[in-house]
Formats: sequence, C-alpha cells, structure tokens
Amino acid sequence: MLEYDFMVNAFAASGIVAVLAGIVGYFLVLRGQTFAGHALAHVGFTGATGAALLGLHPLGGMIAFTLAAGVGMGALGERIAGRDVAIGVVLSLALGAGLLFSRFFSTSTTQITSLLFGNVLGVDRHTLAALAVLAVLSLAALTLFGRRLIFTSLQPELAEAKGVSLRATSMLFLAVVAVAVAASTQIVGVLLVFTLMVAPAAAAQNLAVGLARGVALAAVLSLAEAWSGIALAYYTDWPTSFWITAVGGVIYLLSAARGRLRR
Repeated sequence: MLEYDFMVNAFAASGIVAVLAGIVGYFLVLRGQTFAGHALAHVGFTGATGAALLGLHPLGGMIAFTLAAGVGMGALGERIAGRDVAIGVVLSLALGAGLLFSRFFSTSTTQITSLLFGNVLGVDRHTLAALAVLAVLSLAALTLFGRRLIFTSLQPELAEAKGVSLRATSMLFLAVVAVAVAASTQIVGVLLVFTLMVAPAAAAQNLAVGLARGVALAAVLSLAEAWSGIALAYYTDWPTSFWITAVGGVIYLLSAARGRLRR
C-alpha cells in the first residue's frame, strides 16, 4: 500500500490534519461550540469556489473566508448563542453561493465532489507542505494562549472577573478553528468536517480523565480514525470519506457505551 506515492501523501496529510483536528476539536467540544466547526466549513466552501472562480487556489480562498468568519463569530461573543436559526439561514446561503460560483467557472462534478466530501488520495506535495505549515502555526498559536483558553472554557465567569477578555479569547480560538476546518476539508470535505473534529474529541471526553489526557487521546483517536479509514478504503475500494466517518461513528458509540457502563 505504501509503495505508491499518492498513498504516502495521503497518510502524511491525514496524519497532520488529524492531530490538529483532534486537539482543536477537543476544546471545541469542551466549549460547546461544535456548531461553529460545521458553520465555518460551509463558509469555507464559498471561499474555495470563489477563489477558483478568480483563478486562485481553492485552499487559499477557503482559509481566507473561514478566518474572517471565525473572527466574526468570536467577536459576537455570548450574543451568538440562541441565534441558530439566523446562522442556519446564513450557512444555507453560503453553501448556495458556493454552488453558484462553481457553476460560473464550469468546474467538473469531480471537483465539486472533492470539495464537499474530500479527496485525500489526491493530495499533492504542495498541498501537503501547506497543511504542515498550517498545522504548525495553529498549534503554536494554541500553545501561546492555551492557558487563557482553558481558563475561559472551564470558568468563564471567574476568568472575566480576573480581567481576561472572553471575546478576545473566543476570536483567537475560532481563528485557529477556522484554519483547522480548512485543513480538515482537504481530507473529508466540507460536509464531513464534523466527523474528524468532533467525533474523536467527544469520544476522548467520554473516556479520558483530565484535560491533558483528554487532548492527547483526542489526537490519537483522530489519527486512528483517519489512517484506518484510508487503509480500509484501499482494501475495499469504497470511498475514503465514508470509512473515516464510519470509524469515527464506531469510536464515539463505543466510548458512549463504555461511559454508560461506568455509571
């Protein structure tokens, strides 16, 4: 399986993205902002198709749009709560605009499918290098304000009383989430980002005791999900994204069942 260059690239790219998605996803679940990841993916689709329409690389457009949306959502702070209907309408419009853009630049069905459902087997060395840079920058940023993020996630009222800006922290975090979402779409696509960022993180919170162990386990489970999905796709000739989502679902269900047995 690893005799093929495209398989080596696929395992490397999915490994980089999985570790980033697992770590970022853990805090996303911890803060109760899982809907944000799904929302940013929809906005990213518009950015990707818009960039392609202008003759630019879709990944660049996706990053630009998700970053802008992430910072904007973070700036809303607590006011974003309770606005699910409005956000849902905006997301639907974003997805519709993305489809319209794709129509204008006469893209093939394969390209649209890759954006919506991912195409990890088509990752080239340039995209692999870009994903590595994005992961390093995102994890470095997360490390720099990690203590503030943990404080505001676990004890927001106390953090605000101590002078920690909840809004600024939210903006920084959702900017990192935006980059992680853009990277994840290269593996599982816009519509399936949820499985790579949320399923392993939620499973880790069901299984692990303690923050550090939870973050580490989320990264490991996300990596296992991505790599096993690619291997299963190779031997069955079924879609890679299907296997990644299936493995993610199994991991989460097993973790939930074990959590109930403990009770």
